[in-house]
Amino acid sequence: MQEMIRNKALELLKTGKADRVLAWRRGAFCYDVTPALFTDPEQLQKELVFDLFCAPNLSKSLIAESKKPGKTAVFLKSCDSYSLAQLCKEHRVDREKVYAVGVECHGTCDGESLRAAGITAPLRARAEGETLVVDTLYGEKTVSKQDALLERCRCCKSSRLVDCDEILGRQGEEHDSTRFDEVRRLQAMTARERYDFWQTELSRCIRCNACRNVCPACSCEKCVFDNPASGVENKGAANSFEEQLFHIIRAFHVAGRCTDCGECSRVCPQHIPLHLLNRKLILDANDLYGDYQAGADPDSRPPMMAFSPDDPEPDVIYGRTQP
Repeated sequence: MQEMIRNKALELLKTGKADRVLAWRRGAFCYDVTPALFTDPEQLQKELVFDLFCAPNLSKSLIAESKKPGKTAVFLKSCDSYSLAQLCKEHRVDREKVYAVGVECHGTCDGESLRAAGITAPLRARAEGETLVVDTLYGEKTVSKQDALLERCRCCKSSRLVDCDEILGRQGEEHDSTRFDEVRRLQAMTARERYDFWQTELSRCIRCNACRNVCPACSCEKCVFDNPASGVENKGAANSFEEQLFHIIRAFHVAGRCTDCGECSRVCPQHIPLHLLNRKLILDANDLYGDYQAGADPDSRPPMMAFSPDDPEPDVIYGRTQP
């Protein structure tokens, strides 16, 4: 697949179909893969990569790139394509200035997922069927690919590619996902148990803003947490209330718009399972307003932006046994 992507990227640049290519580049380590913008074919041929560690969602970068003159070609995994579709629906990305190439994806890993699977000092990694073979400083190691995948990939909601101009590889399909299992486990706790769980998790937050900055749904040009007149300007939390405030506001801000790409949890340096907050609101919206997947359909309206006479009344919402 990497060679197919490189060849397609070179073709798009050389034929003038794209003025630049948004893809992935490897850093100092095999798992250190970051978004990269290419305009030079020679550099692209040398540096563009696509492998198990190409986890970053490239869609948010298109907010800025689509404001530039010319067209940007971008390579999108299935979860990335949902984010692009949602951004276009919200008019955050100028779709006319984007050439989207969907790529077949079978899940991604990162350094943390490898360490959790017992692999340290990795140099290279490759998938052989359901086994991940990793060359390390200490020799070759093997681990089940399923065990090394990111959480979002282990319970992938869909490998279907949406809103793409062309697809490399096979088109995927939606899955019977287990992504809400952990949310339901938390809902089964008592209110005090849930509070203690989230207080423990959120107390580790250092307000680095990585979750906000990587999230495609956090696309405001001026964030309330950067506004000194808001009273909640970016700063270290003074107490437990402020620890929760940032993440609760952010979760409600993306309610009905979050595509569940999992980038917030992937980039969190404190390993807070932030995706569970978003999934809780997705599950609630599904229960109250009917199943809805942000980014799946460019013509549908999110539950928070539509009205029906059949919508539940506040007493129904607040009277539910599970808050």
